[in-house]
Amino acid sequence: MKGKKVLIVLAVICVLPLLASYAMYFLWRPDSTVNYGQLLSPRALPAEALTTVDGKPFDFASIKGRWTLVLADGGACDAKCEELLYYIRQVRKAQGEHQERIERVWLVTDGTQPKAELLTAIEGMHVVKAAGSATLGAFAGDATHPRAIHLVNPLGQVMMRYPDDPDPKKMIKDFQRLMKYSRLG
Repeated sequence: MKGKKVLIVLAVICVLPLLASYAMYFLWRPDSTVNYGQLLSPRALPAEALTTVDGKPFDFASIKGRWTLVLADGGACDAKCEELLYYIRQVRKAQGEHQERIERVWLVTDGTQPKAELLTAIEGMHVVKAAGSATLGAFAGDATHPRAIHLVNPLGQVMMRYPDDPDPKKMIKDFQRLMKYSRLG
């Protein structure tokens, strides 16, 4: 009789956490998230051949497999645009050994050629002519987010948008968490 009681107690101890985890998974929804960027419903980028500002061919498929920060803005690039490009660079650099898992893309939304000094300052970033392209539609801002930084996952899907005036420290924390827990990219 004593052996049966021990067996029942052990079964309850083993099964109870399993039942509690299922109940929490299906019945409880957290009120908030820990990410800073706004999660979007993932949408695939159109397969489209573009060119960089220096005339080389570019396709998002060529950087598939890496996390990609994308800014869509005009080639004239005012002070706010320069600040966003700087933030993108700093977020990548802050990842240390994981920075090779992150790509940076600036989609130039008009026919304006960016300044040579600016192109030198953002060395390593893909600067792509995107005026009139279907790809630009995936990053088009709306009235509340006219020029936000977007995140493309390694599968080639736009999945997150950062505010127009982002806090780089919070973006860095997002990426540190992403690099730690994601095996993709």
